Amino acid sequence: MAENLIKPENLVYKKTSVMTDKVMHYCPGCGHGTAHRILAEVIDEMGIQNETIGVAPVGCSVLAYNYFDVDMTEAAHGRAPAVATGIRRVFPEKYVFTYQGDGDLAAIGTAETIHACNRGENILIVFINNGIYGMTGGQMAPTTLEGMKSSTSPRGRDIKTMGNPLKITELVAQLPGSYFVTRQSVHTPGSVRKAKRAIKKAMEYQKLNKGTCLVEIVSNCNSGWKMTPVQANKWMEENMFPFFPLGDIKVPQE
Repeated sequence: MAENLIKPENLVYKKTSVMTDKVMHYCPGCGHGTAHRILAEVIDEMGIQNETIGVAPVGCSVLAYNYFDVDMTEAAHGRAPAVATGIRRVFPEKYVFTYQGDGDLAAIGTAETIHACNRGENILIVFINNGIYGMTGGQMAPTTLEGMKSSTSPRGRDIKTMGNPLKITELVAQLPGSYFVTRQSVHTPGSVRKAKRAIKKAMEYQKLNKGTCLVEIVSNCNSGWKMTPVQANKWMEENMFPFFPLGDIKVPQE
């Protein structure tokens, strides 16, 4: 009887075909899986699966090519924007995205990020910011908040000796080559919908050839933060969002 109900007209939701059936390696409660899903859904809904190329560097997203059923390539740590630049210039008709964490994009990849955006490369950069090096041991990252503890700042980040947290997205928004820059999250159903709309806009903007789009997603790292997923989301709301406020930072001028 149940088999008779499984018909296209009765389906409320199904997994997008742009995602593979591989079991994800991300920690339970991590935002990466949700970010992957909405990016894949956008590609599916736009009908551009065969026209999309993704670039994943080192970090928690190092195995992203296992989960997206699109053409993917790996990049050295921090070099995803440079690799994406080459791909988009060789294949200007393609949709090209990078998927990077804060330790990758805002540390070893700062120069690549800044110069790709300054040149106005027609790519989408998806930036996952969890304020820590999630994969390699929970070390302090450029985005680690003042007073925030990590494996390399066990007493909390001290501004005097360790410098200030870096708002790389605000820096990118000031560059003439950046076209659409926004900061979102994926910790509630409402925020997931907003983040998905932002990613879809950024994908669509690529065809205008007006510059680089960057979508930052502030996420948790419950394993690195030594919290439960519920605690991590609450801590993120109370601490990350005040310093990294959600919303559009740079929107196209009509």
